[in-house]
Amino acid sequence: MDVTQIASQIAELEGSVWSVWFLAGAALVFWMQAGFAMVETGFTRAKNACNIIMKNLMDFCIGTIMWFLIGASFMLSYTDPVTGDVSRGIWSVIGKPNFSVFSQYATFDFSNFVFNLVFCATTATIVSGAMAERTKFSSYCLYSAIISAVIYPIEAHWVWGGGFLAQWGFHDYAGSNCIHMVGGICALIGAWMEGPRIGKFNRDANGKVTKVNAFPGHNITIGALGVFILWLGWYGFNGAAATDVPTLGSIFLTTTVAPAVATFTTMVFTWIKYGKPDVSMCLNASLAGLVAITAPCDVTDCAGAAIIGLVAGFLVVLGVWLLDYKLHIDDPVGAVAVHGLNGIWGTLAVGLFATESAPGFELAGITEGVFYGGGFSQLLKQLGGMGITICWTVVTITIVFLIIKKTLGLRVTKEEEIIGLDKLEHGLDSSYAGFSISYSEEEIAEAREFGVDIPGGNGVAGGSPVPATKPATLNSSMHKVVIITRQNKFEALKNALNAVGISGMTVSNVMGCGMQKGKSEYYRGVPVTINLLPKIKVEVVVSKVPVDTVVEAAKKALYTGHIGDGKIFVYPVDSVVKVRTGESGYDALQDSE
Repeated sequence: MDVTQIASQIAELEGSVWSVWFLAGAALVFWMQAGFAMVETGFTRAKNACNIIMKNLMDFCIGTIMWFLIGASFMLSYTDPVTGDVSRGIWSVIGKPNFSVFSQYATFDFSNFVFNLVFCATTATIVSGAMAERTKFSSYCLYSAIISAVIYPIEAHWVWGGGFLAQWGFHDYAGSNCIHMVGGICALIGAWMEGPRIGKFNRDANGKVTKVNAFPGHNITIGALGVFILWLGWYGFNGAAATDVPTLGSIFLTTTVAPAVATFTTMVFTWIKYGKPDVSMCLNASLAGLVAITAPCDVTDCAGAAIIGLVAGFLVVLGVWLLDYKLHIDDPVGAVAVHGLNGIWGTLAVGLFATESAPGFELAGITEGVFYGGGFSQLLKQLGGMGITICWTVVTITIVFLIIKKTLGLRVTKEEEIIGLDKLEHGLDSSYAGFSISYSEEEIAEAREFGVDIPGGNGVAGGSPVPATKPATLNSSMHKVVIITRQNKFEALKNALNAVGISGMTVSNVMGCGMQKGKSEYYRGVPVTINLLPKIKVEVVVSKVPVDTVVEAAKKALYTGHIGDGKIFVYPVDSVVKVRTGESGYDALQDSE
């Protein structure tokens, strides 16, 4: 075997390795669907968790169907069989529709098909977060399908399918423009047209917003898990198209530096602005930094990535504030600030921070950015390409939403929104089996305002015949004692009550605050005016044991001398009926004391 043959085999092996990495990167991008699902679920309320999981699942499934039917044809490049020209004329604007995945499967480019499919699904997923908790599931499936079939493939063709923007010199390596900005714009228009969740904004008689209300996410831990999944997947998102080790290494570096700096920036900024570092904002900032570095990840260096991340960290906080306090658009997860604003920033960053020292610069075929001596040429191309993409997205998604709004309707009913989409859209009481869904005071007030019955406990059918109730007589010696205190004091309280002869009690976990109303905190820059704290509520009814004895035992067990020791409420009880035996009054209590 001569040197030429050895070199050829090494080159072939190297090509195979990069082909495998290309598909492995696609698998990482698919895994990002789990990250999006976790972030959106954690940042919203528990009563809609199943609905959100279902939407994120169907994003990919519906997107796949749309992709092999028509989306892939619209996006991927078309080579003229006569001239050999790629994407010229009309085909530089839209890919030529074809069904080669069915008719020419033996020679089909499987890897490229799958790789671009997983990116397509990401665009539709972004929209889900901004329109969460009030969108009809059927309408969501429809517009997700249209985004995957038409809106995304056509504009992505302009950049990655050999279209006119690529020929012009516009650069978006992995999707700040084509995926994140497009998804963010769709999210912004959808959230605006749909309107805010019930109770998000207080308005006066003239309709002017007087107060912004916080809806804290029900599981920030799940949200954080989602961010870590997304960060891991982003190494495939940005790096899968690399074909040499230096470029891949540089992409990994910039994909790590930008989100890290963005997160640190947001931590410091929110710490200064709100008095404490905001956890959910910092999680958003990690994603914002990843979005911003996506377009320039192959052509910038470490310093450029750090500055890009720094700006992204400020942008995400300002973006959330802008939507809440100025535009009054309700975005539960910060999708517009993360993907829309930072998609724009990342696209422009190519024209500012591209440098020939980056390993991927030569292959990109662009000019250096403004801050590296390249002038404004590339920045103008980025502005032009971005502007065209924005116009396409705004027009198409507005038409789609208007048609759906006039036909199917975008929004669920007030009853469905207040009770929760899990219950009325999917027939599930809770995403967390064995745990009931609790409703805030605001949600209860909204239910009363709109005449909605919030579900309570369910009756139990069957069993023995109900025994006749013995005549009840008033007995002023019976009292109900309700004790509300810290959760960590329950064991001491239970032991104290047992010691004085009380063995029967009802215990429940509750949320509450005293007259001091807790300390005001901020969630995503919005004041949480009443800080409800977890408490334990113990209820007992006594007759044989003197009520004063019970109260003194409870006071002794709970007392520390600090705010939050709790309160004891004593009520006279007219009568008690034991359902099983029909006994009433004193007799009904004797096996529980």
